[in-house]
Amino acid sequence: MKYLGLDLGSRTLGVATSDSTGMIATAYQVIRHQEEYDWLINEVCNLVEKEKIDAIVLGFPKNMNNTVGPKGKLSIEFQKKLECRLEIPIYLQDERLTTKEACNILIQGNTSRKKRKKVIDSLAATIILQSFLDKKGSKS
Repeated sequence: MKYLGLDLGSRTLGVATSDSTGMIATAYQVIRHQEEYDWLINEVCNLVEKEKIDAIVLGFPKNMNNTVGPKGKLSIEFQKKLECRLEIPIYLQDERLTTKEACNILIQGNTSRKKRKKVIDSLAATIILQSFLDKKGSKS
């Protein structure tokens, strides 16, 4: 089963994919947008078709106290729009601190600030997707 991991931001969408076994997540790309979510839905649908994706894992930004704020509600709306267009499962995955974790990984790897800005969202999507895959695998 092949998964697509998404980290939805206000200007970018980080994208990661899994291998065909659904065990290993890899950074794929960053899609820049201007909060034009209908256009972004089309881009995701094209990716699903191109990469033969079986399910999507969408980052779900919750507050540290486990409540759902405006960005979390935006992710739920994005999920609903995707569900209207696609006939595959779309899972929400808690993404608290994934961008910070991605930043720390890039800093430890001596990645320049300029390059970090270009890849951080796809790395965050990779962390989101890998967390989901690890959790799913431990339940098997």
